[in-house]
Amino acid sequence: MNDMNWVPQHPTPMQPPPLPPVAARFTGKRREFIRLVARGAGLEVVTAGFYRFWLVTDIRRHLWSNTEIAGDAAEYTGRGKELLIGFLFAMAILLPIYLGYFLVTIEVERRFKAFASLPLILAFYAFGQFAIYRARRYRLTRTVWRGVRFWMDGSGWAYALRAVLWGFLVLITLGLAMPWREAALERYKMRHSYYGDLQGSFEGRGWEFFKQGWWMWLLTPFALYFTIGAPFLYAGFKAVEWRWWLSGIRFGGVRLESTMSRGALIGLYWTAIGWIALLGVIFLAYLALSVVLVVGTSGMTFHDFFQTKAFARSVPLLVLAGAGYLAFVLGINLVMRVCLMRDLWLKVLDTVRVHNIGAAANVTAKGELASALGEGFADGLDVAGF
Repeated sequence: MNDMNWVPQHPTPMQPPPLPPVAARFTGKRREFIRLVARGAGLEVVTAGFYRFWLVTDIRRHLWSNTEIAGDAAEYTGRGKELLIGFLFAMAILLPIYLGYFLVTIEVERRFKAFASLPLILAFYAFGQFAIYRARRYRLTRTVWRGVRFWMDGSGWAYALRAVLWGFLVLITLGLAMPWREAALERYKMRHSYYGDLQGSFEGRGWEFFKQGWWMWLLTPFALYFTIGAPFLYAGFKAVEWRWWLSGIRFGGVRLESTMSRGALIGLYWTAIGWIALLGVIFLAYLALSVVLVVGTSGMTFHDFFQTKAFARSVPLLVLAGAGYLAFVLGINLVMRVCLMRDLWLKVLDTVRVHNIGAAANVTAKGELASALGEGFADGLDVAGF
């Protein structure tokens, strides 16, 4: 009789079903944000604009800390002092470049007036793209979720070279290559982005972006000619871009999805335009009232006041006009920050769904902090993102 070996059969363990998509949520109060930016605007005036580094930090901290995914809020650990130091270092590098190029082109412009500024424009565009990449790297390394830091490596100059080459292609195709440019640059940025040890990637394709927005490219000349159509077109384009970009983001097995409709941002942009128009009307009324007040106290008639150009020499009128203009600019900044920063953030988050969030459960912390120099370059070149 043969021996028979019997091995007990164990059922194959069942894999847990994937978690349902998780919605992102914003918990911040609009009134708190308005108070924050209004106070910051006043301090910007008192500090001749230098408080903006702390204001930007406070805004980011407010938005990050009120953004929740699966019940956990993000954290922004950047500091205003870092941004100020980065800006000062950037200015120490940029100002000699500005001055040197100015002195060189004084002679060049006499012979090649039409082409003298092209190298400067190209150099600043490339340097601006480098600054954008490095600024993103700084912001990412100051973003923490569930105690794990996001971080980024890669070369800012390699990114700038890609941006310049793609920029040429977009220029010669009259904008048609723009979707492929955005896809290529996002792939470079995301494959060098990490959440702990989870590497990022970007799955969006230029053709997908093009299919969703090609008709906007055709309508652009008409929208620019009929100015009232421009906000509708721009808002529709930004909604398509947000949806395409968010739906392409991956971190390991975690993926994002956006359900934003084309018309989701139209009301937001028109709200901003309406408030700015109202501020413009108030400013013009204030100027008219200031003129009436100054003329009434000068003993001159309106005809003499303007005929003799006394308004240009009137110190009280210049002081009143300057104060009104400053208030007008601060009002516009307040509107832009509330409508096109805070409210836009809320609109975007309301459409975001996070799939397979469980893949981020056991992440190992990695990465090092990046300096704020890139953010300083972006601020100095006026290409600072948020």
